[in-house]
Amino acid sequence: MLQETNAVKDDIRATHRRRRAALSPAQLEAAGAALATHGDAWAGSVTGKRPGIACVYLGVGHEPPTLPLINALHHSGHEVLLPVCEPGRELSWVFWTPDTGFERSKYAPILEPAGQRHGPETAGGATMLFIPATAVDLTGNRIGQGGGYYDKFLGHLATAGKEIPLAAVIYDDELLPAGRIPAEEFDRPVPAVLAPSGYRRLAGSA
Repeated sequence: MLQETNAVKDDIRATHRRRRAALSPAQLEAAGAALATHGDAWAGSVTGKRPGIACVYLGVGHEPPTLPLINALHHSGHEVLLPVCEPGRELSWVFWTPDTGFERSKYAPILEPAGQRHGPETAGGATMLFIPATAVDLTGNRIGQGGGYYDKFLGHLATAGKEIPLAAVIYDDELLPAGRIPAEEFDRPVPAVLAPSGYRRLAGSA
């Protein structure tokens, strides 16, 4: 059963990676601008347009471009935390400013911020979370990149009783029919997605 579940996830992941690889620079630019507009608006609705703390991530390659969103959140007065992959599928966090540099991760094919690292307790104080996904279905089941970092991070938050508003960032065609993505015991469903077309709450979310 586990092998079958993994095969389904791998097939979905591979399909969407091929679609992403076909996106043109103009399409990526348009997606980034739309994500920034809708993501910043959602952040404002979460905080009542007051400054908050946003956990985001830097989309690389053909992932949904999040740098415009990061800049928009900063411009609106929010503090921005970006993740760093650590051993044991753990995440630490660095406060980002426009002067922050990036370096290649030792553990994942991503760029990470250089700077003082903070533990999960700092991210636990965030006002909102934007997390990566390769696909999400309408019941909130999510496929990540396969590393398990965010499932573990969300598990830590759940154990600590933290219920932080959260959206998985995807392209529009990566929101799939309900039940399309099989869920395993360690998987953490998401309550909402942020796509170029806008923010959307999913079935079963409060």
